[in-house]
Amino acid sequence: MLSFSSSCRSKARLDGKTVVITGANVGIGKETARDFYRRGARVILACRDISKAYEAAEDIKNVPPSKPERDQFKGQPGEVKVCKLNLCSFSSVRECAAHLLETEQAIDILVNNAGIAMCPFQLTEDGFETQFQTNHLAHFLLTLLLLPKLKGSSSSRIVNVSAKFHITGRIDYENLNSKKHYDSLGAYARTKLANVLFTRELAHRLKEAKIDGIHVYALHPGMISTELVRHLDSSWFRGARAIFRVISYPFIKTPEQGAQTTIYCCVDEEAGKETGEYYQECAKTSPSSTAQNKEKAIELWNKSCEMIGIKPIKDINEFLETGHKQLLSPSK
Repeated sequence: MLSFSSSCRSKARLDGKTVVITGANVGIGKETARDFYRRGARVILACRDISKAYEAAEDIKNVPPSKPERDQFKGQPGEVKVCKLNLCSFSSVRECAAHLLETEQAIDILVNNAGIAMCPFQLTEDGFETQFQTNHLAHFLLTLLLLPKLKGSSSSRIVNVSAKFHITGRIDYENLNSKKHYDSLGAYARTKLANVLFTRELAHRLKEAKIDGIHVYALHPGMISTELVRHLDSSWFRGARAIFRVISYPFIKTPEQGAQTTIYCCVDEEAGKETGEYYQECAKTSPSSTAQNKEKAIELWNKSCEMIGIKPIKDINEFLETGHKQLLSPSK
């Protein structure tokens, strides 16, 4: 295993805070939830497989982090709740958001963690390439839908789990659904680039709207020992997954290690003064030049709005006043 991995050192407690984490029944999402539960948060696992989510909830409550003696874990634990969320379905995203909007007074932290990688070509029920919808579009939609509750918090954070692989990403709007050509690795890199561009543009538009209480982050968690590459054999060739594991073994982190930068972005006091930035090993770093391209961020923002069925959002305050209801319950 990797001999060096940064650890979040913040002793911040999350008592009274509500956290929503997508894909939190496995991997780094689950370890993030475990950490926050022990810090006193009300943690909502937003997952596709409800039975696995409930199993994860029990594990989170019964098994402490590897170093339970740390100061941030010394108070009373919080709560763990489950909410169904299928990112391959915009209808499911809206249902999940509607439930959270109705049941939660405020949302203090949203972690857009769920993701798939290098899977065989497939379109979602909404007609989009599966990786692009799961990793970017559905989280784009969920974030916009939850903005009222994030704004309702005295200080909230949105954390988008990207990957260093974004540096190879290119967004071809003429081939987003891969009808011309499908490259599973290229499609994955495209979604990770989209995560960073979305982070930067959302932070910019919140600042323009003078909404100072919401901070936005993107991050690379490292190479993690999870099920993210479970599709390699079917999308590449038989045995590809085993070969990947052998080659990557010296660089692999445990899920708990891989969750540390996510946790840092969510709770660290210094990170709380920043927004729109990209992080690795619990520290701010620079994403690719493409990810810093303002024109590309605007283009992706406008195109993403169109793909979820609304006109491009220019003013977030105006959207919250007049467009949010339409996005939550679009006309048939």
